[in-house]
Amino acid sequence: MHFSYTSLLLGTATPFVNAFPTAIFEAAANDPNLLAQAEQLSRSVGKRQAGAGAATSVFEPVPIFDAKKQYINVTKGSGHEYVPPGANDLRGPCPGLNAFANHNFLPHNGYATVQQYIDTTAKVVGMGPLLALFLSVYGGAIDGDIKSWSIGGTPSLLQGGVTGVLGNGLIGSHNKYEGDASPTRPDLYQDGNNWMTVTKQFQELVDYSPGGQVTLESLTNFRSHRFDTQVANNPYFFNGPFSGVLVQPAAYTFIYRFMANHSAENPAGTLSYETLQSWFGVQGSNKNYNAVQGTERIPDNWYRRALEYPYDTPYFLADAVAAAGLHPKFLNIGGNTGTTNSFTPVDVTDLTGGVFKTGTLLQGNNFACFAYQLAAQAKPDILGGLLSAVTDAVGKVLSGLSCPQLKAIDTKQLQALPGYSRKPVYG
Repeated sequence: MHFSYTSLLLGTATPFVNAFPTAIFEAAANDPNLLAQAEQLSRSVGKRQAGAGAATSVFEPVPIFDAKKQYINVTKGSGHEYVPPGANDLRGPCPGLNAFANHNFLPHNGYATVQQYIDTTAKVVGMGPLLALFLSVYGGAIDGDIKSWSIGGTPSLLQGGVTGVLGNGLIGSHNKYEGDASPTRPDLYQDGNNWMTVTKQFQELVDYSPGGQVTLESLTNFRSHRFDTQVANNPYFFNGPFSGVLVQPAAYTFIYRFMANHSAENPAGTLSYETLQSWFGVQGSNKNYNAVQGTERIPDNWYRRALEYPYDTPYFLADAVAAAGLHPKFLNIGGNTGTTNSFTPVDVTDLTGGVFKTGTLLQGNNFACFAYQLAAQAKPDILGGLLSAVTDAVGKVLSGLSCPQLKAIDTKQLQALPGYSRKPVYG
């Protein structure tokens, strides 16, 4: 599979380019300055479609900054000062969610409702409503009791009540939500856990980001390195149809899109090593780092992205397809067969019964239709017709895209891969 970045943008990003500026123009209707900036954004998007060759998304933020609105106050007395987790508090593989709980934007015990996830991700980091809805609802349906879910493992009766214990949480969502080739976490079947920050991997992330700043380009290059490293070292490496194709890019792009610090000088945001350390709970300095589990925190003097350009589904999909245009292997569903360097891809045509085809996955809206519909194929932790919540959320994301309907996937195509078929054991 080989795709050029130019054809990728012209074939895949165009529907999102056409849709996204509309929201910006609506928000700018009563603000002449913002309207002018939105018009500039629309023109610049058209220019970028002509063939910019970088990992940066076709969408860039409107260059506005309002210190009062974007400041996230975590100082003493704010009610959101940092408090380390206690022995019974749940923490897991997502540094952002861990930080939200450590600052009491999410409940400090690490068990929250779907609505709390939606509200917090929007308020603290500027996630868009559609993306926040999908990710939050998906967590509740796949890893929780529909209404609530844990950012760590299975909650106790004290933490999650009677129904909370029915869900395995984010730690227990391997190949459903969480997957292999994480930026800073190990692969479950290689290291026996999927949630502890690995200092060596954090150092490698920094090494791929020279000059004191982490960028979307450096994160994409690092993701390629992590993918190759796991193929070469993890006999059970698996790049799942949802956990790999859609969730894995989020693990990388979210680092820059949500953790960067914004300012008047840099309204699009910059992500220094020090800011990254705070978010990931890493102490020390370059070449002498030490990851301290559970200590993720929002940096002092930190300003989120402006809510006038929330990071919503169009941004995310554009980032994902741009990365895949540079590294087509990201779309290779498959895995190692029990030995290292034995990666065996699964044909998308066979997997989806001909609904989607490998050679056209990045044409039109196919990527969005394919990746999001695969979310509805995951098995929930609790039984019954509970995937309707996910189906409804997927429907909202894909509304208006005229997707071919994927009824089911042929899981027999995946069963030969031990990284898919093994039963997770969490300890």
